[in-house]
Amino acid sequence: MNEMASGVLHPAPTDQSLIAEVETIIAHLAKARIAIGQQVFGQENVVENSLITLLSGGHGLIVGVPGLAKTRLVETLGKVLGLETRRIQFTPDLMPSDILGSEILEEALDKSRHFRFIKGPVFAQLLMADEINRASPRTQSALLQSMQEHQVTIAGIAHDLPRPFHVLATQNPVEQEGTYPLPEAQLDRFLLQIDVGYPDEATERRILLETTSDHQTPASTILSAQQLMATQSLVRRLPIGEAVVDAILDLVRSARPHEGLRGISEHLAWGPGPRAGQALMLAVRARALLQGRFAPSLDDVRALAAPVLKHRMALNYSARAEGETMAGLISRLVDRLP
Repeated sequence: MNEMASGVLHPAPTDQSLIAEVETIIAHLAKARIAIGQQVFGQENVVENSLITLLSGGHGLIVGVPGLAKTRLVETLGKVLGLETRRIQFTPDLMPSDILGSEILEEALDKSRHFRFIKGPVFAQLLMADEINRASPRTQSALLQSMQEHQVTIAGIAHDLPRPFHVLATQNPVEQEGTYPLPEAQLDRFLLQIDVGYPDEATERRILLETTSDHQTPASTILSAQQLMATQSLVRRLPIGEAVVDAILDLVRSARPHEGLRGISEHLAWGPGPRAGQALMLAVRARALLQGRFAPSLDDVRALAAPVLKHRMALNYSARAEGETMAGLISRLVDRLP
């Protein structure tokens, strides 16, 4: 492969047992995509990016107007991947304890008293945070520790979350009344921003016919949580070429204000940090595996640049006044790649 011509950072998978492991996982992932596609129609790119997020061990921010099967997507992912799934509807009156859990005082038969921790819905393997921007910043921040450290601290005591642990949060990009924009620190915790668009006419016809009939086939379980974690470990072991690493590094560093690429950096209020590069390193490997390849290419970097970068950058006031868009800036950055 041309991306490995200039040197490989990790050895190529020449070991027969590793090759067999990769081929087995590729077959399982192909079946998983088919199973998801039978429940979520015509959103191949959305399904792919959602799977990339989970295979990379990360969290995803799903952005789309109501009625585009975002909830159905998360529920189907949980079923197909064998994950314990829970959903939280975020509202302005939601409190941190409604997510994390709380301690209650109990009295024993001998009249002694002690506190017992009651786990909240965050103790799941796949958590859907529905309309996350409708909760107050205080409640939004309750997810920060769990998303980064996979544990929560209540009354000074750390409680480990189940493994694996993933958050798929949803946002409505149109209705902003009564919402609280996610702070930059929390946005950076999301591996990818996954945009969900309207279906085409043929897909919408299929939706109308298949979702309103009296016979609907439930999703099948293809993987287990243990198999998903094994796949996440395998993603980190896939070889990656020097050319791909150089492209990721150049892309991320060029998207920063003051020190980035001329013609781009002066339009930015803030840009991606090293976590964006880490996200791209994992995501391109996961995409390669999902598509049946042993190593990522520059095409994977091009495909995933926008989902990784768009929520980690912000236009400054003058750029917005001049009509610049985030999609346009990222497109110009991607066009520079060899």
